[in-house]
Amino acid sequence: MPDSVENEEKEDKEEKDYWLERPGNLNKIIYGLFAACAFFALLDLVLPRHSVFAFEAWPAFYAWYGFIGCVGLVLVAKVMRLVLMRGEDYYD
Repeated sequence: MPDSVENEEKEDKEEKDYWLERPGNLNKIIYGLFAACAFFALLDLVLPRHSVFAFEAWPAFYAWYGFIGCVGLVLVAKVMRLVLMRGEDYYD
């Protein structure tokens, strides 16, 4: 067998190093998301709003609205799990 074919087989057998699995890259993504959140929160304070209701004009209203909505979905899902969950041997 030629050396190049053997090297390719060895590389296939070894576990590949994906860029997202490296801790430094994951931290970069997290810091980037925090920076984006901060940027949009500051932008929210600067840009004029065209709100229909008075509470829409509150600072960071939509951020809090989204956060409370997500927490509410998780809590509802926990209650649904208790209602819909079957025993481990249900399908046996």
